[in-house]
Amino acid sequence: MTATISQPLTAEADDRSSSSSPRLSLAPAGCAPALLDGAWWPRSRDLAAELPSLTAVLDPLWGRITRLTVNPTQWPVVPRKVPVAGRVVKVGWFRSEQDPHELLLLSYRVGRWNLLVIPPQTTPDSATRLMAAASDPLGTSTASRLMEDEARSRTAYEADRTEEAVWDSEGGHEARDPAAGPRIPAVTASAPYQPTGR
Repeated sequence: MTATISQPLTAEADDRSSSSSPRLSLAPAGCAPALLDGAWWPRSRDLAAELPSLTAVLDPLWGRITRLTVNPTQWPVVPRKVPVAGRVVKVGWFRSEQDPHELLLLSYRVGRWNLLVIPPQTTPDSATRLMAAASDPLGTSTASRLMEDEARSRTAYEADRTEEAVWDSEGGHEARDPAAGPRIPAVTASAPYQPTGR
């Protein structure tokens, strides 16, 4: 598997994209096992609506997905079974045993995979960073750790933007034209010292 993002991660592309194509990023095939095998960015918190398109993409890659588990803190309704392409995928949940931001997928023939579940309301730039981090074959972070790191990064970015906006509103951007080059302090020339004879 190569890292794949099904649609460009922009708000405009998301509005035009079909709700049937999942936004997904997977670790490359053949890599050493990492804590996560990729990331999934669903468009809603409705498992019954979101899972068919996800399994349609993953079945050919990973073998037929037969079961999955989630943490119910992130999903308002957890159905016991979800109809998928003429069959049923069984859904289980674990509150304390499973990371709240992770989806565990099982295939009878091949094995199990863990995906970071990116909240649907996440901004495209944050989702892009999270997808890249979750599909990194050298990644050692849990799903919740990635979400915490992204939240900290986003908070720092927004604080920087706020400071920049304040600076701009106080005339900071006009105080110095970057094209003008570095400022050199003005030096006033004075007449050379001339000792007076007494």
